[in-house]
Amino acid sequence: MDRGRLAGRRIVVNVISIFELFKIGIGPSSSHTVGPMKAAHAFVGNLRDAGLMDRLAEVQVILFGSLAWTGKGHATDKAVILGLAGELPETVDPDRADAIVAEIDERGRLRLGGGPGIAFLRDKHLIFDGETLCEKHPNTLAFKAFDADGEVLREERWCSVGGGFVVPEDEVGAPPIATNVAVPYDFRSGRQLLDLGRQSGKSIAEMVMANELVLRPREEVDMHLSRIVDTMMLCVDRGLSTEGELPGGLSVRRRARRIFDKVEAGRGVNVRRANEPMDYVSIFAIAVNEENAAGGRVVTAPTNGAAGVVPAVLRYYRDFCEGANEAGMHTFLLTATAIGGLFKMNASISGAEVGCQGEVGVACSMAAAGLAAALGGTNAQIENAAEIGMEHHLGMTCDPVGGLVQIPCIERNAFGAVKAINAASLALHGDGEHHVSLDKVIATMRQTGLDMQSKYKETSLGGLAVNLVEC
Repeated sequence: MDRGRLAGRRIVVNVISIFELFKIGIGPSSSHTVGPMKAAHAFVGNLRDAGLMDRLAEVQVILFGSLAWTGKGHATDKAVILGLAGELPETVDPDRADAIVAEIDERGRLRLGGGPGIAFLRDKHLIFDGETLCEKHPNTLAFKAFDADGEVLREERWCSVGGGFVVPEDEVGAPPIATNVAVPYDFRSGRQLLDLGRQSGKSIAEMVMANELVLRPREEVDMHLSRIVDTMMLCVDRGLSTEGELPGGLSVRRRARRIFDKVEAGRGVNVRRANEPMDYVSIFAIAVNEENAAGGRVVTAPTNGAAGVVPAVLRYYRDFCEGANEAGMHTFLLTATAIGGLFKMNASISGAEVGCQGEVGVACSMAAAGLAAALGGTNAQIENAAEIGMEHHLGMTCDPVGGLVQIPCIERNAFGAVKAINAASLALHGDGEHHVSLDKVIATMRQTGLDMQSKYKETSLGGLAVNLVEC
């Protein structure tokens, strides 16, 4: 296996980088759209590296578990086809993606990686297997390449483990690839993070930046931070200016622009409500997640299903907090990276593994910590904000209606964003002392996810996904 093609894979033993946790892609799902596209792209790259492209006559892709149960609603089939065709989430044009897939379907041929053309019929070569159980991970894909005689040239199995991270099936749960790179602030728990802060006198954001600078020059890190901020803000703006019905068959109409216009009209005639900032925060989150549901350009933060929480709270900081500036926005994201990394290392950010507590819950925790940091909170207050954010999402299920990231996902992001601001406010009014540590709430989230029935973990087999239809 070519390890250089493990897109999104963490290759540094110590920490998870901001380049990994905040990735630019397309909707509607990081685990069901972004991850499968990367896996398909990597498979083609491995075929090319092995010198097999000239002998290739046919490919077959099998989707298992959650990818099979909710894959059509999450556009997993579309993502796989795009990946096989050589597209990547970071660079594919969202406005052309449907047309690319439609042309392949119409012609019945696929140019693998933009190279040789092979016959490709979606019903024959892309199979949804909702019966076979996969022990390693519920988001598993199997790829096979055949020659003209039907002999298997290469076979790979990949897992999309949440947040756009993909790994070969036999490496799920394995420690990351060891390198000779050592970071100055090596932490794997909230306690270690706080201890390192006390010893060094540095903030969480400063420690994360110091780790990043071991891997990349400052200019590259700053550029990535600015690009993430710009992409998030542009996504909010697109969502606030676009109307129409979301794809998928649920007949869900976009609401962000209509609600935004109504609130803005009230301001124009000097009708101001005490909860007005929270109205805007909810609208910002809804705008992003409507864009995500439509397959638009979003930032995984830490997933696509929870992509609206961090941008909404970051926009709140920019538009409503006195003294907000670019440096504060970077502090926000660097701090959120540390918190998201702790959840990724010690629990999960995959709805298919632990339910929506691992998506919107983690996003809320990250946003609460980021806002507390941007507003000048101490490391102890930041850790407290992160803990509060997750504590009140424990047990949240992932039960998308129709397998679509629309109901209840869009509104759920709005509530996650409001909770994050409340968590930061509560923490900043305290001194950082609290009974439940971030480490304990992460451990609790992980155990809750393990105890949760599988039908509540991104299968559309329980919860609102079935009861809405019955009602």
